[in-house]
Amino acid sequence: MALSSERVHGVSSLVMDPAHDIIPLGPQGGGEGGGRLYRSAPQNIEAEQELLGAILVNNDAAGKVSAFLLPEHFAEGIHGRIYAAASTLIERGEIANPVTLKGVFERDEGLVDIGGTAYLARLAAAATTVINAENYGRVIYDLALRRELIRIGEEMVNKAYVSGLDEMAKEQIETAEQQLFSLAEDGRIEGGFVSFTIALAQSVGMIDAAFRRGGLSGVSTGLHDLDSRLGGLHRSDLVILAGRPSMGKTALATTMAFNAARLYHDTKGAEGAVVGFFSLEMSSEQLATRILSTETRISSSKLRRGEISDEEFTHKIVPANQILAEVPFFVDDSGGLTIAALRTRARRLKRTHNLGLIVVDYLQLMRASGRRPNDNRVQEISEITQGLKALAKDLEVPVLALSQLSRAVESRDSQRPQLADLRDSGAIEQDADVVMFVYREEYYKARKKPREDTVEFAQWQQEIEKVHGLADVIIGKQRHGPIGDVTLAFEAEFTRCADLVPYDHLPEGF
Repeated sequence: MALSSERVHGVSSLVMDPAHDIIPLGPQGGGEGGGRLYRSAPQNIEAEQELLGAILVNNDAAGKVSAFLLPEHFAEGIHGRIYAAASTLIERGEIANPVTLKGVFERDEGLVDIGGTAYLARLAAAATTVINAENYGRVIYDLALRRELIRIGEEMVNKAYVSGLDEMAKEQIETAEQQLFSLAEDGRIEGGFVSFTIALAQSVGMIDAAFRRGGLSGVSTGLHDLDSRLGGLHRSDLVILAGRPSMGKTALATTMAFNAARLYHDTKGAEGAVVGFFSLEMSSEQLATRILSTETRISSSKLRRGEISDEEFTHKIVPANQILAEVPFFVDDSGGLTIAALRTRARRLKRTHNLGLIVVDYLQLMRASGRRPNDNRVQEISEITQGLKALAKDLEVPVLALSQLSRAVESRDSQRPQLADLRDSGAIEQDADVVMFVYREEYYKARKKPREDTVEFAQWQQEIEKVHGLADVIIGKQRHGPIGDVTLAFEAEFTRCADLVPYDHLPEGF
């Protein structure tokens, strides 16, 4: 960058020489006569000077930009240091002006080169207006984002030229997407405090919507009894659904997710949600078979083996396929996803299809993004749950994450799960807004079947009949409401969960 000592509004300024904005380079990379061009990074030194001058004249100007402008956003390093020093004094309740800042910069070599502490006085003397301080700040901020965008682009190009085993091309793409999304999020100047009037209006709007929807303020699960207890799946919430193997976690999560997607389709987006289902355990084909089994009422084992009649294929599978193909239900069956990769893909689906619900099956199969050799599994799970909670807040969608329970459940007299049984980390309980457990007593009683020629067998038959086809959803934690149990019907043959009593508003087949 070529600098001149021209005076801008009386300031011995660091403005970029317009004649050197684009410098022609010769055949050897310099001099005259060449066709190659050198482009300097976007910056506006005059805007930086005007803003600093306004702040030094009237410290209230700093309040107009402090919510979004940081010292590193200034193109000229000394300007960033002046802004940081002034901000520190103002935050302490002291006055920031050329006199109070003089002691800070008397030996600053960067300031010496452009006139020493007298430069501070010239900045203040040349300030023309305080009214435009925010506009100057936005210009500086926008140019800083542009410079960062250039840096990311150059880094992408340089990495793409280097092939190695450390970082594959897909990982480079995910890293680039993450950087771009972070830059886009950082680029939103709006933020900080919200007046209580606005927060109150949002709260009343939510209450009104819940009143009009019969007590439902979140995304409907399609399960009336569960919705009544939870109020639906709320935006920005991390919901954990935990249980031992074969309890029906995936069946319940699939039912809830597909009900939401089906409702979104049937109401043309007025209710329900577009669903992103991250299936780390099952393939997308296996998940689709489960949903097809639920819709057609044909056993999933029969579907997998092709044990179906022509009539079932023509009158059940084909019509169901046509309906299901239109439902906004997206499946990602990549194994061993990192939290960064999941975040990137979820954000992409949010931009392209207005994602409204994320399901992760299940979180113990995920990997932390920046795992270090000394990290243990507890630390890794903690990073994953924190990442999922942050994602729920960033995208303003509920995240439903499935989780395994520890084996300690099996060693107790009662196998009903509790919060202490969450596997690997107490962070799961800490970060989650809702923790639910799936418990099927029938599963455990079936494994205690006595011999048929004993007295105990008749008693066992009576006990197992009472719990046959039932699944208890135990709400062990809920930030916004009560805890308690909800009993659902569970049809293992169709991997289907439903209300014990059918309700008219449920989609057909659920």
